[in-house]
Amino acid sequence: MNVMKTVMLMLLLTMLLVFGGAAMGGQRGMTYALMMAFAMNFITYFFSDKIVLKMYRAQQVTEVEAPVLYRIVRTLSQKAGMPMPKVYIIPDDSPNAFATGRNPRHAAVAATQGIMRILSEEELAGVMAHELAHVKHRDILIGTVAATVAGAISYLSHMAMFFGGRSDDDEGGNPAAAIIMMIVGPIAAMLIQMAISRSREYAADAGGAQLHGNPRALANALRKLHSASQVIPMHATPSTSHMMIVNPLSGGSLMKLFSTHPPVEERIARLESMRMSG
Repeated sequence: MNVMKTVMLMLLLTMLLVFGGAAMGGQRGMTYALMMAFAMNFITYFFSDKIVLKMYRAQQVTEVEAPVLYRIVRTLSQKAGMPMPKVYIIPDDSPNAFATGRNPRHAAVAATQGIMRILSEEELAGVMAHELAHVKHRDILIGTVAATVAGAISYLSHMAMFFGGRSDDDEGGNPAAAIIMMIVGPIAAMLIQMAISRSREYAADAGGAQLHGNPRALANALRKLHSASQVIPMHATPSTSHMMIVNPLSGGSLMKLFSTHPPVEERIARLESMRMSG
Protein backbone atom coordinates (compact mmCIF):
# COMPACT_ATOMS: atom_id res chain seq x y z
CA MET A 1 0.00 0.00 0.00
CA ASN A 2 2.84 2.38 0.87
CA VAL A 3 4.61 1.50 -2.39
CA MET A 4 1.52 2.25 -4.49
CA LYS A 5 0.96 5.50 -2.61
CA THR A 6 4.57 6.54 -3.22
CA VAL A 7 4.37 5.72 -6.94
CA MET A 8 1.18 7.74 -7.35
CA LEU A 9 2.62 10.71 -5.48
CA MET A 10 5.82 10.62 -7.55
CA LEU A 11 3.77 10.57 -10.76
CA LEU A 12 1.70 13.49 -9.49
CA LEU A 13 4.86 15.44 -8.67
CA THR A 14 6.29 14.79 -12.14
CA MET A 15 3.03 15.82 -13.79
CA LEU A 16 3.08 19.04 -11.80
CA LEU A 17 6.59 19.77 -13.08
CA VAL A 18 5.57 19.10 -16.69
CA PHE A 19 2.44 21.23 -16.32
CA GLY A 20 4.53 24.08 -14.95
CA GLY A 21 6.88 23.94 -17.92
CA ALA A 22 3.96 23.84 -20.35
CA ALA A 23 2.26 26.78 -18.62
CA MET A 24 5.39 28.88 -19.00
CA GLY A 25 6.40 28.03 -22.53
CA GLY A 26 4.13 25.47 -24.12
CA GLN A 27 5.87 22.50 -25.76
CA ARG A 28 9.29 24.11 -25.46
CA GLY A 29 8.76 24.93 -21.81
CA MET A 30 7.58 21.40 -21.06
CA THR A 31 10.65 19.96 -22.80
CA TYR A 32 12.89 22.32 -20.85
CA ALA A 33 11.26 21.27 -17.57
CA LEU A 34 11.76 17.57 -18.36
CA MET A 35 15.40 18.13 -19.37
CA MET A 36 16.02 20.07 -16.17
CA ALA A 37 14.42 17.31 -14.08
CA PHE A 38 16.50 14.59 -15.76
CA ALA A 39 19.72 16.57 -15.33
CA MET A 40 19.04 17.32 -11.66
CA ASN A 41 18.07 13.70 -10.98
CA PHE A 42 21.24 12.45 -12.69
CA ILE A 43 23.41 14.62 -10.45
CA THR A 44 21.33 13.64 -7.41
CA TYR A 45 21.61 9.93 -8.20
CA PHE A 46 25.40 9.89 -8.25
CA PHE A 47 26.46 12.62 -5.83
CA SER A 48 23.74 13.24 -3.20
CA ASP A 49 25.30 10.88 -0.63
CA LYS A 50 28.69 12.61 -0.76
CA ILE A 51 27.08 16.05 -0.57
CA VAL A 52 24.94 15.35 2.49
CA LEU A 53 27.73 13.57 4.40
CA LYS A 54 30.06 16.47 3.77
CA MET A 55 27.32 18.95 4.73
CA TYR A 56 27.06 17.42 8.21
CA ARG A 57 30.81 16.87 8.58
CA ALA A 58 30.26 13.13 8.94
CA GLN A 59 33.39 11.09 9.60
CA GLN A 60 33.70 7.49 8.45
CA VAL A 61 34.61 5.10 11.28
CA THR A 62 35.95 1.59 11.54
CA GLU A 63 35.09 -1.17 13.99
CA VAL A 64 38.04 -0.14 16.13
CA GLU A 65 36.84 3.47 16.34
CA ALA A 66 33.13 2.73 16.96
CA PRO A 67 32.83 -0.95 17.93
CA VAL A 68 29.23 -0.93 19.18
CA LEU A 69 27.73 0.97 16.26
CA TYR A 70 29.80 -0.90 13.69
CA ARG A 71 28.88 -4.30 15.16
CA ILE A 72 25.18 -3.43 15.19
CA VAL A 73 25.21 -2.35 11.54
CA ARG A 74 27.18 -5.42 10.46
CA THR A 75 24.87 -7.84 12.30
CA LEU A 76 21.71 -6.25 10.92
CA SER A 77 23.14 -6.08 7.39
CA GLN A 78 23.96 -9.78 7.47
CA LYS A 79 20.49 -10.57 8.81
CA ALA A 80 18.90 -8.54 6.00
CA GLY A 81 21.14 -10.11 3.35
CA MET A 82 22.52 -6.68 2.40
CA PRO A 83 26.06 -5.46 1.72
CA MET A 84 27.68 -3.79 4.70
CA PRO A 85 27.19 -0.03 4.35
CA LYS A 86 29.81 2.51 5.32
CA VAL A 87 29.40 3.77 8.88
CA TYR A 88 29.72 7.44 9.81
CA ILE A 89 29.54 9.48 13.00
CA ILE A 90 28.37 13.11 12.93
CA PRO A 91 29.98 15.51 15.46
CA ASP A 92 26.66 16.86 16.75
CA ASP A 93 25.11 16.64 20.22
CA SER A 94 21.57 16.56 18.85
CA PRO A 95 20.39 12.93 18.73
CA ASN A 96 19.58 11.82 15.20
CA ALA A 97 20.56 9.43 12.43
CA PHE A 98 20.09 8.96 8.71
CA ALA A 99 20.99 6.73 5.79
CA THR A 100 22.13 7.81 2.36
CA GLY A 101 23.27 6.29 -0.91
CA ARG A 102 21.60 5.44 -4.20
CA ASN A 103 21.29 1.67 -3.60
CA PRO A 104 22.32 -1.02 -1.09
CA ARG A 105 25.75 -1.40 -2.72
CA HIS A 106 26.49 2.32 -2.38
CA ALA A 107 24.97 3.04 1.02
CA ALA A 108 26.04 4.67 4.25
CA VAL A 109 24.48 5.07 7.66
CA ALA A 110 25.30 7.97 9.93
CA ALA A 111 24.60 8.57 13.62
CA THR A 112 25.25 11.68 15.67
CA GLN A 113 27.35 11.64 18.81
CA GLY A 114 24.20 12.67 20.66
CA ILE A 115 22.24 9.58 19.69
CA MET A 116 25.12 7.36 20.75
CA ARG A 117 24.97 8.85 24.24
CA ILE A 118 21.26 8.65 25.02
CA LEU A 119 20.21 5.30 23.52
CA SER A 120 20.84 1.82 24.86
CA GLU A 121 22.45 -0.70 22.53
CA GLU A 122 19.07 -2.33 21.91
CA GLU A 123 17.47 1.01 21.04
CA LEU A 124 20.38 1.99 18.80
CA ALA A 125 19.94 -1.32 16.98
CA GLY A 126 16.27 -0.44 16.43
CA VAL A 127 17.29 2.88 14.89
CA MET A 128 19.91 1.29 12.63
CA ALA A 129 17.38 -1.33 11.52
CA HIS A 130 15.07 1.54 10.53
CA GLU A 131 17.87 3.14 8.49
CA LEU A 132 18.77 -0.13 6.80
CA ALA A 133 15.09 -0.56 5.88
CA HIS A 134 15.33 2.81 4.14
CA VAL A 135 18.36 1.53 2.21
CA LYS A 136 16.66 -1.73 1.27
CA HIS A 137 13.54 0.11 0.07
CA ARG A 138 15.70 2.67 -1.80
CA ASP A 139 13.88 5.39 0.11
CA ILE A 140 16.92 7.66 0.07
CA LEU A 141 16.83 7.84 -3.72
CA ILE A 142 13.03 8.28 -3.77
CA GLY A 143 13.13 11.07 -1.20
CA THR A 144 16.01 12.86 -2.86
CA VAL A 145 14.42 12.69 -6.31
CA ALA A 146 11.14 13.99 -4.84
CA ALA A 147 12.99 16.88 -3.20
CA THR A 148 14.84 17.62 -6.47
CA VAL A 149 11.65 17.68 -8.56
CA ALA A 150 9.89 19.81 -5.95
CA GLY A 151 12.83 22.22 -6.07
CA ALA A 152 12.61 22.35 -9.87
CA ILE A 153 8.91 23.22 -9.61
CA SER A 154 9.68 26.04 -7.20
CA TYR A 155 12.37 27.27 -9.60
CA LEU A 156 9.85 27.29 -12.47
CA SER A 157 7.38 29.24 -10.36
CA HIS A 158 10.01 31.90 -9.73
CA MET A 159 10.72 32.07 -13.45
CA ALA A 160 6.98 32.47 -14.06
CA MET A 161 6.99 35.37 -11.63
CA PHE A 162 9.52 37.25 -13.76
CA PHE A 163 8.62 36.14 -17.27
CA GLY A 164 4.98 35.03 -17.12
CA GLY A 165 3.40 32.55 -19.54
CA ARG A 166 4.12 32.66 -23.27
CA SER A 167 0.96 33.22 -25.27
CA ASP A 168 2.20 33.17 -28.89
CA ASP A 169 1.05 30.41 -31.22
CA ASP A 170 4.49 28.89 -31.70
CA GLU A 171 5.02 28.26 -28.01
CA GLY A 172 1.45 27.72 -26.87
CA GLY A 173 2.05 28.99 -23.33
CA ASN A 174 -0.81 30.08 -21.13
CA PRO A 175 -0.43 33.25 -19.04
CA ALA A 176 -3.31 32.31 -16.74
CA ALA A 177 -1.84 28.86 -16.14
CA ALA A 178 1.54 30.45 -15.46
CA ILE A 179 -0.01 32.63 -12.76
CA ILE A 180 -1.68 29.58 -11.20
CA MET A 181 1.66 27.75 -11.35
CA MET A 182 3.41 30.66 -9.71
CA ILE A 183 1.01 30.66 -6.75
CA VAL A 184 -0.05 27.04 -6.34
CA GLY A 185 2.93 25.13 -7.76
CA PRO A 186 5.44 25.44 -4.90
CA ILE A 187 2.81 24.72 -2.23
CA ALA A 188 1.45 21.67 -4.08
CA ALA A 189 4.97 20.36 -4.73
CA MET A 190 5.91 20.72 -1.08
CA LEU A 191 2.74 18.96 0.10
CA ILE A 192 3.34 16.04 -2.26
CA GLN A 193 7.00 15.79 -1.26
CA MET A 194 6.08 15.75 2.44
CA ALA A 195 3.43 13.08 1.85
CA ILE A 196 6.00 10.88 0.09
CA SER A 197 8.43 11.32 2.97
CA ARG A 198 5.82 10.44 5.60
CA SER A 199 4.78 7.34 3.67
CA ARG A 200 8.36 6.08 3.50
CA GLU A 201 8.90 6.71 7.23
CA TYR A 202 6.00 4.44 8.14
CA ALA A 203 7.36 1.75 5.82
CA ALA A 204 10.86 2.04 7.30
CA ASP A 205 9.49 1.78 10.84
CA ALA A 206 7.67 -1.44 9.94
CA GLY A 207 10.62 -2.85 8.00
CA GLY A 208 13.09 -1.90 10.71
CA ALA A 209 10.97 -3.46 13.44
CA GLN A 210 10.74 -6.70 11.48
CA LEU A 211 14.47 -6.74 10.81
CA HIS A 212 15.37 -6.05 14.43
CA GLY A 213 12.73 -8.40 15.78
CA ASN A 214 11.58 -6.14 18.61
CA PRO A 215 9.30 -3.19 17.71
CA ARG A 216 9.52 -1.92 21.29
CA ALA A 217 13.22 -1.06 20.84
CA LEU A 218 12.47 1.37 18.01
CA ALA A 219 9.38 2.73 19.81
CA ASN A 220 11.43 3.49 22.93
CA ALA A 221 14.16 5.07 20.80
CA LEU A 222 11.64 7.34 19.09
CA ARG A 223 10.30 8.52 22.45
CA LYS A 224 13.79 9.45 23.62
CA LEU A 225 14.82 11.04 20.34
CA HIS A 226 11.69 13.14 20.05
CA SER A 227 12.12 14.58 23.55
CA ALA A 228 15.87 15.09 23.32
CA SER A 229 15.77 16.69 19.86
CA GLN A 230 13.46 19.40 21.23
CA VAL A 231 16.02 20.24 23.92
CA ILE A 232 19.05 20.04 21.62
CA PRO A 233 17.87 20.92 18.09
CA MET A 234 19.99 19.92 15.12
CA HIS A 235 21.19 22.56 12.69
CA ALA A 236 19.73 20.77 9.67
CA THR A 237 18.66 22.16 6.33
CA PRO A 238 15.05 21.79 5.14
CA SER A 239 16.28 20.01 2.00
CA THR A 240 17.77 17.16 4.07
CA SER A 241 15.40 17.02 7.05
CA HIS A 242 13.40 14.20 5.43
CA MET A 243 16.44 11.92 5.77
CA MET A 244 16.58 12.04 9.58
CA ILE A 245 14.87 9.44 11.77
CA VAL A 246 13.15 12.23 13.70
CA ASN A 247 12.34 15.60 12.21
CA PRO A 248 15.07 18.07 13.22
CA LEU A 249 12.77 20.92 12.17
CA SER A 250 9.70 19.76 14.08
CA GLY A 251 9.81 22.76 16.39
CA GLY A 252 8.90 25.01 13.48
CA SER A 253 6.12 22.87 12.04
CA LEU A 254 2.63 24.32 12.30
CA MET A 255 0.70 21.69 10.36
CA LYS A 256 1.02 17.94 9.93
CA LEU A 257 0.67 18.36 6.17
CA PHE A 258 3.89 20.37 6.06
CA SER A 259 5.97 17.88 8.05
CA THR A 260 8.44 15.48 6.49
CA HIS A 261 7.71 12.95 9.26
CA PRO A 262 4.52 11.43 10.62
CA PRO A 263 3.62 12.34 14.23
CA VAL A 264 5.92 10.46 16.60
CA GLU A 265 2.93 9.40 18.65
CA GLU A 266 1.39 7.71 15.61
CA ARG A 267 4.66 5.98 14.72
CA ILE A 268 4.99 4.66 18.27
CA ALA A 269 1.36 3.50 18.28
CA ARG A 270 1.92 1.52 15.08
CA LEU A 271 5.05 -0.08 16.48
CA GLU A 272 3.26 -0.96 19.71
CA SER A 273 0.49 -2.52 17.63
CA MET A 274 3.06 -4.67 15.84
CA ARG A 275 4.43 -5.82 19.19
CA MET A 276 0.99 -6.68 20.57
CA SER A 277 0.07 -8.62 17.43
CA GLY A 278 3.28 -10.61 17.73
